Order: sequence, then structure tokens, then C-alpha cells
Amino acid sequence: MTGLRVTWVQPEDLIGHELRQASEDGRDATAVAHRWHTAGGAPAPPRAGASPAPASPGLRTLAGELLDELARLPSPRERYEPTELPAIRAACPAWPPDRDASPRGGTTVDRLHAAWLGRAAGCLLGKPVEKLPLRGIRAIARATGNWPLRTWFTAEGLPGDIAAAYPWNRRSAPTSLAENIDGMPEDDDLNYPLLNLLLLRRHGRDFTTADVARLWLDELPAGRTFTAERVAYRNLLCGIEPPHTARYRNPFREWIGAAIRADVHGWTHPGDPGAAAAQAHREATLTHTANGVYGAMFTAATVAAAAGTGSAGPQDVHACLRAGLSVVPPGSRLAEAVRLGITAARVQPDFAAVVDLLHSVHGHHHWVHSVPNAALLAAALTHADGDFAGSICRAVSGGWDTDSNGATAGSVAGLLAGHPARLPERWTAPLKNRLTTSVAGFDGTGFDTLAELTHREALRP
Repeated sequence: MTGLRVTWVQPEDLIGHELRQASEDGRDATAVAHRWHTAGGAPAPPRAGASPAPASPGLRTLAGELLDELARLPSPRERYEPTELPAIRAACPAWPPDRDASPRGGTTVDRLHAAWLGRAAGCLLGKPVEKLPLRGIRAIARATGNWPLRTWFTAEGLPGDIAAAYPWNRRSAPTSLAENIDGMPEDDDLNYPLLNLLLLRRHGRDFTTADVARLWLDELPAGRTFTAERVAYRNLLCGIEPPHTARYRNPFREWIGAAIRADVHGWTHPGDPGAAAAQAHREATLTHTANGVYGAMFTAATVAAAAGTGSAGPQDVHACLRAGLSVVPPGSRLAEAVRLGITAARVQPDFAAVVDLLHSVHGHHHWVHSVPNAALLAAALTHADGDFAGSICRAVSGGWDTDSNGATAGSVAGLLAGHPARLPERWTAPLKNRLTTSVAGFDGTGFDTLAELTHREALRP
């Protein structure tokens, strides 16, 4: 009988990730790392959520003790990277001014429909190559005549040696290659926006972080969570209350998970990036801290700016990114990475060269960390200048968390397009206006219906 290796929660798998996080934070974990490796402890799994075999009981106990010891080490970065919202706001000199909450509006059902479609299409484009290294994505695209990336990935015509060297994402290939797409398959990048839509419908804008936790326990299957979300879920079941759920034995607290949940906060605060970021903060702190929270706030503010309209129409993508940066502490690693992505994309006409630069600077991070992915997202949106296909293709072609970056890029570019009819049909027709999900009450729902429901929340006082 084969044993069950539950991913993202085993202490012997978490310790390697926490050691890497400690190094990034500037915490001196030399002694802890020496004790772990001397005892026979292995590094963190590089791409999977669990090592192939469980550790011995003694080694697992040691891992837990060392995780707690690492948590007590002071971080010199906390001064520049606070997690509490008042401290974040105090660190942001360009924080957007508060907007009069009445009347609400500033976006349309059509714009939100385009955003939902864009998020789905971008996610679907990135699904089959999720977890592949950058060289693998490029090799596949080139071998199938799809480089620079401009359409869906396909296995048709792919040489066997490349297919063997760079296998598709096992769970996604059957539903996300060009020849297999039949509606939008389930993905956490769509599940979380649905959950946050449900959160607003139940609790309104004044929801608490505890409300988010209760909703997850009621509506989110544990098996549909990953990384920081799975650790926080486990912590809830162990009786740990938020926001401590984000910190206790959670080495993924600065990864991308909160950012992929943030679009709804922006969609429902059109033209009000500060309020969108504050709402995203309240939801993100269930699972994340510091740069992990900033990723959510940056996304929410960028999306809110794209969703808003004024006398001149929608914002351009560059103004949207400036709005996103305005809610991130400028001395943080995420802000620095986003600025690099934007600057590189402005001066370098070859996007592959932009990607190479970002990977050379941020390649030491895990592929799901918020910092490199925020840099790549900002670079893709900047380089494409708001164009829908250009935005999602650049975001996915840059590697790292391909489906998540494609989804957020598609959301922003869809909002800027303003109407589903302005999105190329090759990206929207395969979705068949049908979303598969395990979130109760939403399976099979059309994106037009989701836009209507989201619009109601945007109008709610």
C-alpha cells in the first residue's frame, strides 16, 4: 500500500524553504542550517510540494523545533517591510487619497466581463507549462512554431525529445493544450476570485480576516489549497487564529498566493486603488506577511486603477502600475523588483532580454515567490503597452508562475480593453462561457453571469 504524502505541510519539507526565507530576510540561520544538515536533513523539494519519502520521526521532530527557532530570529528587513496596514501606509508617501465612497460605480458589466474572460484566458495559456523552467517553455514554443509566444501551447508537432525533456504539467495538459480546450477548467487562480466574490456577497466590504477564515473552512476544500494557503488552513484546524495563521510554521508567507486572490478587491473598487489595497490587505493577512501581502495590495491597486473610468476613459496601463506601486513600501524588495521590471521593459525592445535580466537578478527565489513574479507581471504589462494578447503572452513566456501571471495580466488588460468584443476571439471562444470549479454554487457558471455578480458588489454601499 502506497503511503500518502500530503504536500506543503510536512515539517521536513518546510524547513528548507524557511532557511531560504531566512536568508532573504537577512536572518542569520547558519547554526540552524548546520544542525539540520548534520542530522541528515534534506534541502527543500525544488518544485514539488513534498519530498518523495517521509523523514524519520526524530528528524521530523527536529524540523519542527528548528522551524520554531527560526521564527524567533530577528529580521533587519522588518523596518522597511512592515505587515500592519498603518505602518504600510505610513511608509508609502504616494498612498492614493481616500475617495468619497458615494456614489459607487465607475465601471461597467462589460468591463468586468472582459476582466473575467481575460483572467481565465491568461490562466489557461499558462497552465500546461506551469512548473517548467524558462528554457523548457522557450524550447517547446520554438519547436512548435509559436515563438515569440502568440497563441495556445500545443503538443502537435512537438519533437519527442523535447516532450520528454520538458513534460507538460501533468494535471493541466489534458484540459489546456490547444487541441484539448473545452471551456475553462478548474484552477486556484479562478477559485479564489470566486471565493472572494462569495465573501463580499455574504459579509460586504467590512468583512474581517476571521470572516475569510470561516468562509474557507465552509467552502474551500483543503485539497484545493497550496503553499501558504494550505499551511494557514492547517493552522486554523489546529486552533491557531488569524493573523497568526500566516506566521506559524509558514515559510510560504511571502509567496504569490495572496496576489492571485486580489483581483476582486480591485474590480469592486474601480478608480479607488487605496481602498482596494486596504481590502486586499485584510484578506491577505490570513496567509501572508510583508512582501506576500504587498503582492496582493499591488495587484488590487493596479486592477482598481484599470477598472476605473474618468472623463478621458480608462487609465492607461502605465498609470495603473504607478497606482499599484503607490501602495507598496518603496524600500521593500517587491517595490524594488517591480521598478526593475518596469524600467527594463521600457528600455529594452526585446522582451526575452527583459526576462533574462529578471531571471539573472531574481532567479534565486522560488518560482512561486511574490517578488520575481511581481517584477515579471509589471514588465509584461509595460512592454505590451496594454495590448491584451501581448500582455498574457509576455507574462506566460517569462516563466516562473505562468498561469498566475497570465491570469493577472489578462485581468488588467481585459479591463483596459473595456468590452468582451474587444478581446481577440481566439482567446475567448475556447472558454465557451463556462467555468469549472469546486467552489459550491459556481460550477458551470458563465463569465457574463460572474460579471453581473461582481458589478453588484462594486455598487454595494
